[in-house]
Amino acid sequence: MPTKPEILKTRTVARSRLFEVEALDLRFTNGVERTYERLAKKGWGAVMVIPLLDPDTLLLINEYAAGLNAYQLTLPKGLIDPGEDPLEAANRELMEEVGYGARRLTPLKELTTAPNYMGHSIQIIVAEDLYPKRLPGDEPEPLEVIAHPVAEIDKLVLERDFSEARVIAALLLWKQLFRREEHAR
Repeated sequence: MPTKPEILKTRTVARSRLFEVEALDLRFTNGVERTYERLAKKGWGAVMVIPLLDPDTLLLINEYAAGLNAYQLTLPKGLIDPGEDPLEAANRELMEEVGYGARRLTPLKELTTAPNYMGHSIQIIVAEDLYPKRLPGDEPEPLEVIAHPVAEIDKLVLERDFSEARVIAALLLWKQLFRREEHAR
């Protein structure tokens, strides 16, 4: 395992309401010094929920994506609030965005998006044994909830309005593990 570079200095070079950009002055073990920039990790992390209404039905949301200026089919997700663990945050986000709670929450995997530039990660949680329960959320408009057949995930990942890489990765990972468990039975 290589030795991590020495951090010589860290400084904030830009800040907005949501983001902080840090510059890291690094010295690698071979003596080379370089400055890297990254989005600083702020807060407690995030969760993404794979909600299963039943073994054959996945629940998606249709949500406005400001970065694309378009609506996208996606999974419910959000930040972990101070004092919450990932499972509590997943259940809260599910109630806020989909209108269901889950009696069974199972961690699947922690994913990063661009680890060279961001310290952010997201915990993927599978939610099963759902029951109706709505909590007020911070969304500016009601989210459309869409039931989608689990058997058609392969078609879903090819849809134009379903393009978020971490959502696609989460579903394909879940599908791979789910099929393995089904064959083991």
